[in-house]
Amino acid sequence: MKIDVLLGLQWGDEGKGKIVDVLAPKYDIVTRFQGGPNAGHTLEFSGKKFVLHTIPSGIFTDGAINIIGNGVVLDPKIFKDEIEVINAQNPELKNCLKIAKRANLILPTHRILDAANEAAKGKSKIGSTLKGIGPTYTDKISRNGLRIGDILLPNFKEKFDALTQRHLREIASLGFTDFSLEEFTKGWFEGIECLKQFEFIDSEMYVNEKLQENKSVLAEGAQGTMLDIDFGTYPFVTSSNTICAGACTGMGVAPQKIGEVFGIFKAYCTRVGAGPYPTELFDETGDKLCQLGHEFGATTGRRRRTGWLDLVQLKYSCMINGVTQLICTKGDVLNDFDTIKACVKYTINGKETMSMPFDASEEAKPIYKEFKGWKCDISNCKKESDLPKELMDYIKFIEEFVGVPVKMISVGPDREATIMR
Repeated sequence: MKIDVLLGLQWGDEGKGKIVDVLAPKYDIVTRFQGGPNAGHTLEFSGKKFVLHTIPSGIFTDGAINIIGNGVVLDPKIFKDEIEVINAQNPELKNCLKIAKRANLILPTHRILDAANEAAKGKSKIGSTLKGIGPTYTDKISRNGLRIGDILLPNFKEKFDALTQRHLREIASLGFTDFSLEEFTKGWFEGIECLKQFEFIDSEMYVNEKLQENKSVLAEGAQGTMLDIDFGTYPFVTSSNTICAGACTGMGVAPQKIGEVFGIFKAYCTRVGAGPYPTELFDETGDKLCQLGHEFGATTGRRRRTGWLDLVQLKYSCMINGVTQLICTKGDVLNDFDTIKACVKYTINGKETMSMPFDASEEAKPIYKEFKGWKCDISNCKKESDLPKELMDYIKFIEEFVGVPVKMISVGPDREATIMR
């Protein structure tokens, strides 16, 4: 068996949680492979709404094993809060959720460091979610981090204290004083006790063994391709590899084990935080996209920046990830537009190009192709033949432009509002 990978192709918030929830019944195992509680994967079904930050989105699928992989960074307090919400819906949670021993822990001082670093950047801040993600990955790379497996060691508290003191020295050097460590620490250790109720596994061994047993695995990515630490709009990116290759290092599987690559994109674009965004709209149309799409961050509550679909960026993301199937979400948000636009080229320094700019300071001006809007409500469509011609013309152009078929179209937030092609 091979592992199928599902990931976002834009700047996050593409609807990954919903699509994992839709696909999960076809899989024995669902695993998160990178990121942390900076993610906010929203699931809606049976009149209920859940926002998952760390736990894989297959957690409500009967019989599925869910794994928090080694590439994830985990905040024990946020994990505990999430568990308490989910427990009411899934009483078998302890039996179906496993955690990689090699996943790194987010300490209370990681969050404070995050805030201190952002404050030090001033106007050049990147727009961090302030969840401690960057400092945790920094400690991982510098070989100073604490991992899930360390919780079971007799000197865990000593390791925690030593790393905390290291962080406090860094925070002091930045002149940052606006924090209360005690406020974070009590809840953090309560989260550690919650974590101990779950099975810690060598996830690389577990996943590979299950593949040999012909078990099916879906790997769930967080954030989006354009936030990848290597190939995103650096330095306005996250601290992990959000692309398909990150699934290999985030779970401990070989590249030839990757099967289908599901790439999710919105019918338009959004972005949270600072950084380049060529198709961003600053007019009434941008405001309308925001309001109709309820474009406010599931994790931060911040208003998302909105704009038209960027096909230059989408084609780049498909190339980087080796996408085999596209999934279009939020087409229903565009129901009321007379004209819909999509960027097909950039102008950079007076020259037309199909290449992504290297430097975030390079201004890429979009060149648009216009499409006739469908001017009808598609949220009640149940099959492909119900969808308006104008929407299908839009979808067909996207497929031809990026060279990948659109196999699924989401027409609403509920898991039932999904059309398979």
